[in-house]
Amino acid sequence: MKHLSKLLVACLLFTGLSSINAQDKNNPWQVSFGANAIDVYPTNSDKSYAGTWFDEYFNVSDHWNILPSISTVAVSRYVGDGFSVGIRGSLNKIDKLGDMDADDLSHYAVDGTIKYTFVQGTTIEPYIEIGGGYTWIDEIGAGTLNGGLGFNFWFTENLGLNIQSTYKHAFEDYGVPHFQHLAGLSIRFGGTDTDGDGIYDKDDACPEVAGLAAFNGCPDSDGDGIEDSKDACPNEAGPLEFNGCPDSDGDGVPDNLDDCPEVPGLKEFNGCPDSDGDGVPDNKDECPNEAGPAENNGCPWPDRDGDGIPDKDDLCPDKVGTVANNGCPEVTEEVQKALNEYAKTILFDIGKSSIKADSEKVLGDIIAILTQYPNSKFHIEGHTDSSGSDALNMRLSKERANAVEAYLESHGIASDRLTSEGYGETKPIASNATRDGRRQNRRVEINLVKE
Repeated sequence: MKHLSKLLVACLLFTGLSSINAQDKNNPWQVSFGANAIDVYPTNSDKSYAGTWFDEYFNVSDHWNILPSISTVAVSRYVGDGFSVGIRGSLNKIDKLGDMDADDLSHYAVDGTIKYTFVQGTTIEPYIEIGGGYTWIDEIGAGTLNGGLGFNFWFTENLGLNIQSTYKHAFEDYGVPHFQHLAGLSIRFGGTDTDGDGIYDKDDACPEVAGLAAFNGCPDSDGDGIEDSKDACPNEAGPLEFNGCPDSDGDGVPDNLDDCPEVPGLKEFNGCPDSDGDGVPDNKDECPNEAGPAENNGCPWPDRDGDGIPDKDDLCPDKVGTVANNGCPEVTEEVQKALNEYAKTILFDIGKSSIKADSEKVLGDIIAILTQYPNSKFHIEGHTDSSGSDALNMRLSKERANAVEAYLESHGIASDRLTSEGYGETKPIASNATRDGRRQNRRVEINLVKE
């Protein structure tokens, strides 16, 4: 008896120190403790004090031996597929031996158990139990083969009521076959729930962080119905179509991909607007309200002279020109006529190509005209009258044309804008038969080169 008492104390201590949770594959341990009743009457044995099977089975007052204290402690461990194995210890006082009175015989037993629970995870869990053990009545022991039925009624996930009835068949002739009825409390424990979310670590996909059963124990921090591991914005609620991210400006681009999350914009510009419609989003447009090309950061190219040709393409950015002439002014017929009127008055020394000093003013006027058209090219022509030989006239006309070209270049006209040629007496504009005609034929012309 003293050994059983020690066993009871150890089991109770184990119960108090253990954490309490549900018994299953995650939480395999269950401890039960309570009272037991011994009934030797309805056992159908050949003993003189025994009745037939289940005869007066519920006759508590006449046949049941009950010790009014905690008299049974059991420990079991779940091993899978509804099966549990365990050990149970019990003690009692026998003063009713069937229809006979007894002299307070001591009774104690240790049994090994194998239990199968039919339905798990419900409020009422029925089970069957088989096993074997050893029973002592006043120091006389006998081995037993046991079979029982019972159920657990769970008040909470952790605590329940245990009811069981077991028949114990004694092997030895001097043994006492009997029914043992059990009633008490059951506590289930053994699993680990590190994050305390009610989902045990074995089934918890996020055992270190409290979560929801719907997500296998993983959290949904922003409460948008998308677990954090699959939520691109776990701390901001958003719809599934945007992987859990919000769209603050309602432009169809979620905030985590929106370069302008507070202003509605276009998908092709990552959610930013293009106010001036120039194809450059406002966040990259240095002139968001004025259309301009991307290569100039969304700003229009400057056009200082306002001729519609941007300065970068305008060879004459400070003078109004035409597209055909690359932004430079074009030489009109009036300008061409005036240019040649000046050119005809250039004077040379007689029979030479040297320019007289009196011609500097008219050459200055010619230079002023050429300067206004910096993109235009001109051809300088030298002409003579028919006096003298053809060879002399040809040479003289070339030298005079060259002299004018050299003068203009020395006074700032770019050499790549000028060419010169002498034509001698081959292109008269008047009759060489008269003095006035020969005067007109001795001339220099400066003509626009048309490309």
